[in-house]
Amino acid sequence: VAITTRLLVSHLSGIRHYEKDITKVKEEKEKANRAFKLTKPYQDKEQEGKGIEKTDSVKPRKEHEGEIKNRTSKPGRRDKEFEQEEYYLKEKFESVIESLKIFKNDPLFFKPGDQFLYSTYGFTLLSAVVERVSGQKFTDYMLKMFRDLDMLSTVLDDNEAMIYNRARCYVYNKKGRLVNAPYVDNSYKWAGGGFVSSVGDLLKFGNALLYSYQAGQFKNNNRKLLPGYLKPDTVAMMWTPVPKTEVSWDRDGKYAMAWAVVEKKQQCGCCRQQRHYASHTGGAVGASSVLLILPEELDSEAIDTGLVAPPRGVIVSIICNMQSVSLNSTALKIAREFDKEKWAQ
Repeated sequence: VAITTRLLVSHLSGIRHYEKDITKVKEEKEKANRAFKLTKPYQDKEQEGKGIEKTDSVKPRKEHEGEIKNRTSKPGRRDKEFEQEEYYLKEKFESVIESLKIFKNDPLFFKPGDQFLYSTYGFTLLSAVVERVSGQKFTDYMLKMFRDLDMLSTVLDDNEAMIYNRARCYVYNKKGRLVNAPYVDNSYKWAGGGFVSSVGDLLKFGNALLYSYQAGQFKNNNRKLLPGYLKPDTVAMMWTPVPKTEVSWDRDGKYAMAWAVVEKKQQCGCCRQQRHYASHTGGAVGASSVLLILPEELDSEAIDTGLVAPPRGVIVSIICNMQSVSLNSTALKIAREFDKEKWAQ
């Protein structure tokens, strides 16, 4: 078989996640599908979308059931995925290529391109590709990129390093008591969950992407705009849904290239409108996060007359030092409120 970088970035490679048993993965998916069908009426009544945890792969859609059952209960106590031993690795790897030994001899779960399975190790392999192609360590490559984007608070989540204002992370133990998160070494998964950041830095990252996405639409603007960090076509490609993928928080959503995407859609007049937005959540031992980008639907007249300039839209970032907290639905509600307020003015 052949595994391409596009398959890796869209989680279609067949490389396993933390669960090594394919039978258990299939069982969890079947349970998740049943749970989704049971909770669908609640979703239709209460909201249009739910959150996908970056760590949520073997049980897509199960989060719906968890959110409904746990609206008044404590967060961070229902995610079985964090029971996987490999979440708590303490071995230090000198390079991402070295860390490939964890899974490189394991069989693929399916033929690449046939199915969707979120895989942190798929992104570990992707980072190894970056390391080989760039000729430098993946971590050095990423830190330079963060400096370019003025994300000075975004660094490696290295346990030994002194990181100013690094938050303490928390989990609930088996007795339901709040405790400090256990120590882990993230050198085996820098690309899939090894950086710490701030809300401000994530907003800068979102603005850079949104600017790059919209910059090409302002060609007739008399003011000279600087180019985006990425080409408009590149961001558009990253935010284009990929066939055979899935998103746990919305049946209408699809996974794209490292982003979950919902496309603009309205089937009939006076019916529910579906706005285009991209988002992704993050889950780690003792922490949860989300970054959601809701681009503004630009008016051609305003663009041509130069009344507006990119980036235009709403960006929401939330970081929580608690494990297994579903944040995407909250971020989407916040984005819609700000978007509604803007149009009301």
